[in-house]
Amino acid sequence: MTLTDLPASAADTDGGAVVRLLSYNIRSMRDDVGALARVIRACAPDVVCVQEAPRFFRWRAHAARLAGMSGLVHVTGGATANGQMILTSLRARVEWAEDVLLPHTPGLHRRGFATAVLRFGDRAGLAVVSCHLSLQKDERRRQAEMLLDRLDALTARGELRGGPVGAVAAGDLNERPDGRSFRRLADRLQDGHAVRPWGGGHTSEAARPHQRIDAVLASSSVEVLGCGVPDGLPGVSRADLVAASDHLPVLAALRLPPAR
Repeated sequence: MTLTDLPASAADTDGGAVVRLLSYNIRSMRDDVGALARVIRACAPDVVCVQEAPRFFRWRAHAARLAGMSGLVHVTGGATANGQMILTSLRARVEWAEDVLLPHTPGLHRRGFATAVLRFGDRAGLAVVSCHLSLQKDERRRQAEMLLDRLDALTARGELRGGPVGAVAAGDLNERPDGRSFRRLADRLQDGHAVRPWGGGHTSEAARPHQRIDAVLASSSVEVLGCGVPDGLPGVSRADLVAASDHLPVLAALRLPPAR
């Protein structure tokens, strides 16, 4: 699959939908925000799972600025999820959104999840969690289990309210695919880039990428059509990727289950 072959957003005739989801650690918008917005716009996402969103002084204004520059809307997250955030296009209908703070280990940075249940078209649903797991391996393993539990709860909530719901966790896992927490998540969910590789693989660091620690992970009911770093996608320049953040983004095209 070439960079120009990644499917665009679309509604399926059977009630399902093709959705583009972008995961991006934006380093608190401390870098070139113009470059960041250009990368996001060029990826044409329906959903953006953000990590390290601004969470201190005037964080809401920063979130609104990024959303506006990217042609998106802020759904949930920011300081209230300790840096995780979800943005969407107007194509998404927000059915549920909630910010979750995870248990705090003294001496370590407190983490959180930004979560939402979204609908596309009449009934195609997607439960989404934006996550940024701990640097400490034992805490990271506990957070991976909490992430799976949260996805299960979101999926159940969505199905009660409106029919089939796929599930996606996206974010900075702070671990390579052979790590214990990454493997635990990939045992339950599809590792998008491993299942349907597209674009680049390594996500860190942006200037010298040498490891894949950012991922989009999808439930079995979601068909992964392509997933990877959009380096070279039309409109995405290498200069902007390096200027925008210290992580490279991960873009996935996903086909959501059809309505019953």
